Order: sequence, then C-alpha cells, then structure tokens
Amino acid sequence: MYARIKVRDTVRVPPNRLGEDISQIIDELLWENFEGMLDKEYGMIVGIESVDEIGEGKIIEGDGGVYFDVVFTAITFKPLMQEVVEGVVNEIVEFGAFVSLGPLDGLLHMSQITDDYLNFDEKNKRLVGRETKRTLEEGDLVRARIVALSLKEKEPEKSKIGLTMRQPWLGALKWIEEDKKKLESGE
Repeated sequence: MYARIKVRDTVRVPPNRLGEDISQIIDELLWENFEGMLDKEYGMIVGIESVDEIGEGKIIEGDGGVYFDVVFTAITFKPLMQEVVEGVVNEIVEFGAFVSLGPLDGLLHMSQITDDYLNFDEKNKRLVGRETKRTLEEGDLVRARIVALSLKEKEPEKSKIGLTMRQPWLGALKWIEEDKKKLESGE
C-alpha cells in the first residue's frame, strides 16, 4: 500500500527565487508540484522524503527560470486489487460506509459489510445488524479487502475504491475480537 520510490524529474526555479538557497527552494517546489499527485503506476504521492541529487542548472533561451534535474525519494500510497487494508469509518450513509484508508477513501456498500441484513439508524448515524445486533459506526476501525479500483489521475478526488468485509476475519475490529473470544472459549 505505501511505498518509498525514487523519482527523477526536472524542477524549474523561477527567476525571483534564484538568490535563495537552491536546495531549499527545490524541496519546496517538489512538495508544491508533487504532493497529492496521482499516477497510475506509482499511486498517490503522499510526501517528499528527501532530495537526493540536484544536477547542474540549465537556462532555456527566452525563459528567466533555471531548470534543475533532480532525483528525490517520495512516499506513495497505491492501493492494490485484493489487498487487505485497515481503515477508520469516517461516514455512515444509508447505502453503506466510507472508510478512510489514508489519503483516499473506500466505499463499503451495505451488501459488502456482513451476511446479516443491515438497518440504517439515521439518528445515531450507524448500521445495525437485524439478527446479530452488531453495529458499525463512525470512528470504528475496520479490516476489509479491495474488490474494485478506479484511480483517476486528473481528478484524484473522483477515484473509487470498493471494499468488502464479507469474509472470515474481515469486518469491524471489535467484531473480530468478539469472534476470537468465542473461539477461545469454545462457543
């Protein structure tokens, strides 16, 4: 899910910043240009860990800026199909729950939460199992598997991640703990 990658790119330093410390400017420009950027190959760039190399600056005729070839280390978030992930329920809606997986959210549709029929308790913003009486509420920690993935490079906020918890040892962590205790006690 998270990875550390090396990236080689060119950074343009504007003419009004050329009197400043170049390494500090390049670090700032990398954060501005790359943080939150989504690439299908690397995933979403969460942050710049370090600037490893700064090459000689190049001047292009007609442009007052200076172009530097740089190598930097970035931290990325790339969800993968069938990957088991943990996250926090950040919103309950009548058709399911949204789960924060870090920089992106995933959707747990009602049909993918449990085998039990779920009722939406609008007043308390929670989902309640008809037979098991298990609840899923905002703030609950969950373990799920990614079953659908559509990453949008140009509009990362429109990316979609579909999740399921309808398998053994997936679900709200409080449910998993209950199941473990039942197994240990022999129920």
